[in-house]
Amino acid sequence: MAIEIAGLADIVRIHGRRQPDVAALVHDGRITTYGELDRAASRIANALIAEGVRPQTRVAHLDKSTDRFFELLFGVAKANAVMVSVNWRLAPPEVAHIVNDAEAEILVVGEEYFPMIEKIRGELKTVRKIVAFGRHPEAESFTTWRDRQPAADPNLPTRPTDTAVQFYTSGTTGLPKGAELINRNFSSMMPLWTKEWLLGPGVPNLVCLPMFHIGGAGWGIAGLFAGATNHVVREFVPAEILATIQRERLQVMLLVPAMILFLVQAPQIRETDLSSLRLIVYGASPIPAELLKQAMKIFPCGFQQVYGLTETTGAITVLPARDHDPGDARKLLSCGYAQKGVELRIVGDDGKDLPAGRVGEIAVRSAQVMGGYWKLPEATARAVQGDWFFTGDAGYLDDKGYLYIYDRVKDMIVSGGENIYPAEVESALFGHPSVADVAVIGVPDERWGEAVKAVVVKKAGADVTPAELINWARERIAGYKLPKSVDFIDTLPRNPTGKILKRELRKAYWGERDRQVN
Repeated sequence: MAIEIAGLADIVRIHGRRQPDVAALVHDGRITTYGELDRAASRIANALIAEGVRPQTRVAHLDKSTDRFFELLFGVAKANAVMVSVNWRLAPPEVAHIVNDAEAEILVVGEEYFPMIEKIRGELKTVRKIVAFGRHPEAESFTTWRDRQPAADPNLPTRPTDTAVQFYTSGTTGLPKGAELINRNFSSMMPLWTKEWLLGPGVPNLVCLPMFHIGGAGWGIAGLFAGATNHVVREFVPAEILATIQRERLQVMLLVPAMILFLVQAPQIRETDLSSLRLIVYGASPIPAELLKQAMKIFPCGFQQVYGLTETTGAITVLPARDHDPGDARKLLSCGYAQKGVELRIVGDDGKDLPAGRVGEIAVRSAQVMGGYWKLPEATARAVQGDWFFTGDAGYLDDKGYLYIYDRVKDMIVSGGENIYPAEVESALFGHPSVADVAVIGVPDERWGEAVKAVVVKKAGADVTPAELINWARERIAGYKLPKSVDFIDTLPRNPTGKILKRELRKAYWGERDRQVN
C-alpha cells in the first residue's frame, strides 16, 4: 500500500476511489462496500461539523461491535475529531468517568445501553448530544442523523501528530488512562503489518474483539487499510465463529489465547470445514504451549504470535508461522522478534540495559508509540522517557533477538526473595490432561512474604488432586516456582479481551489489605 495513506480518513477515501464496489464490512447480513463506507463517513463528518464539533474534539461510542462503529470511526477521522470507544462491560459510574475524562461532546450509544445512559445522563458534564443506534424516544437515530447530511467529503486538513483514537487502558490498577494514538502511529505500522498478516484486497477477515480494545478496532483498521472484506461479529460465541469461518470461507483472524481455548473446546469444531484459513494471529496475553500445540493440530493454517500494547498501537513483535515448530517448545514460548522500525531494550532496576537472558522491563522505541496519556503529563513522563516507552512488562531477549515475555511486572510474585513469573507456572500446569484453565497468583505467606497459588478450572468429569498437579509441575519447572497450594474454581474471571482478572482472584486471599504484596 502506497504511503499516500497518511491518516485514518485516507483509508476510506482511497479505497472508496480504487475499489468502490468491493465489500468493506459484513455484519449481521448487511454488506457495506468501500464506496458506501466512504460516503457514510463523509455524511457523519458533516453531521459532526454541523453539531459544532471542532478538530480534536472527542466523540464517544458505547456499544458492542458492529459495522456502524467503523462508519463512525472514519466519520470522526474526516472531521479530524477523536474517537473514544468506551468499554461496555463497565459499571455506569465508570462509563461516566471515561466520558467525562475525555470531555466528549457527542455520545453515540447502542440500544442495549440506553438504560445505562439514562442512569448517568445527569452526570455527563460535556456531552451536548446523544445519538442512538436504534430507536430512542429522545435521542436522534444514527441513520437519520447521518443521512440528513451531504456525502461531499469535507476534506479537513489533518497532521501526522493529530490524535485519531483515544483508547482507555483496562484499568486493572487505578483509574483507566486515555492513550492517545496519532495518525502517524497508524500510517507507519500498517504498510508492514498488513503484509505480515496476509491482508489484501477482498481477503475475508474476521473482526471479533471489542472495539474499545486495540485488538478489535486496530485489527479492523488493519483489514480496511489493506482493502480486505471484514466480517464484524457483535460478540465472540464459539459456535457462531466456527459457522462464520465455514460459511464465509474466512482466511485470516486475530484471536486472544482464551478464544483459541474456547474454539478448541467447542464440540462443533469437529464438524467445521476450516480449510479456507490461512493464518491465525494471536496475542494480548501469554498462551500455554500445550494449548498452542493442540490448536496447531486442529487448525490447518499458519499461526503467528504478536506482542504489543495499546500504547504501541498494538503489535510490535512477531513470531512468524515458520517459527511455530511443535518440536521446539522453547521457541513457542517466545513472542518473536521486533518488527522493522521497532527497537527493544531490557532494562534493569538500576535503569541500565541487561544482557541476553536476563529478565527486566521491556522498553520500546518506535513510530508506533502513542502521543501520550490524555491530560496526564506526569504519567506520560514516567512511561515515555526520551524516545523510549517503558511497557511495565517483564521479559528478556535471547542471543538471537527473540523476546520472551514473563509477565506483567506488577503480577510478579516475590517469594523468599525469588522473583516468580505466573505465566511460566501457568504454562507448566496447563499441560496436565485434567486442566481446562489456570491462573497463578501470589497470596500472603508469613514466612516467605508471598506464596504461589494456582487457581484451576478442571475439565468436565476430571478428577485430580492438588498434590497431583504440584507433582506434575515439579517435573517441568524449578522447585521454588512450584505452587504451594491449588484451589479449584468453576470459571476464571476475565475481561472482554480474555485477560484473566487476577486482581479479582487475589481479593479472596488478601482481604482488606491496602497492598496486594508482602
